[in-house]
Amino acid sequence: MASAALWCVLNVNSAAAGLFDDEVARKQIVEQQKRSDELRQQNEALAARLAKVEESLKTQPVLELVSQLELLRQELKQLRGQIEVLGNNIEGTAKRQRDMYVDLDSRLRRLEQPGSAPPATGAAPAAPASSPAPPSAAAAAAAPVPAHAADGADTRMYEAAQNQRRIGNYRGAIVAFQNFITQYPKSELAPRAQYWIGDSYYNLRDFKSAITHQQKLVGSYPDSSTVPDALLNIASSQMELGDTATARKTLDGLVSRYPASEAAEKAKRRLATLK
Repeated sequence: MASAALWCVLNVNSAAAGLFDDEVARKQIVEQQKRSDELRQQNEALAARLAKVEESLKTQPVLELVSQLELLRQELKQLRGQIEVLGNNIEGTAKRQRDMYVDLDSRLRRLEQPGSAPPATGAAPAAPASSPAPPSAAAAAAAPVPAHAADGADTRMYEAAQNQRRIGNYRGAIVAFQNFITQYPKSELAPRAQYWIGDSYYNLRDFKSAITHQQKLVGSYPDSSTVPDALLNIASSQMELGDTATARKTLDGLVSRYPASEAAEKAKRRLATLK
């Protein structure tokens, strides 16, 4: 039983390996979008200059105006080419980020399903001392309802929230995940939902809110395998806020408390760059 639990934890941690590898992709998208906006502004400025030149045709020598017009056309052509290249780069980076999340979500869904862990390797199943009597209808009716909703309604609601996040509607995802936790606070998916709330705030660059909601996960679900990832997200947010000392302390605590987790390996690499 312990081996099965260990297998599940290790696989969940492995599934979470890509949670923060997309931070570089996020920054690339922001930088490329900024560069694209700058090029568009230059394009608009050149177009305005071109309009002025055309307006002054009546007052300046024709040859001089033709030269200026040709120069402006060349500059506009170059800017449009650069804008197109940046647009393709942004689209490619965004697609890689979406593919990463889709792959991660599919692995997490398999691991989060009840009874997903296989028996421990090399362990033979124990034979029962005696065959138990079949439960009566009354006993079956009185059995406790599992945390995972029997009709799968919680999974459908969780997936609907995930779809909002996948398309980049982070504010919509935050509302949807919060509604999910309110309706299914005992669901096995609740810790993951709380994590994605913090991650969505991180994507919105609201780092203080990201920290607050990841800390809520750590406090509300201290035994969840998602806690190491939440701590890593907290450290990332602290670094974005320029609080390097606190981020280092968070990373040290992560490595100390969860040394075998994939998040701890990432934390070690980040600590090496901070020193």
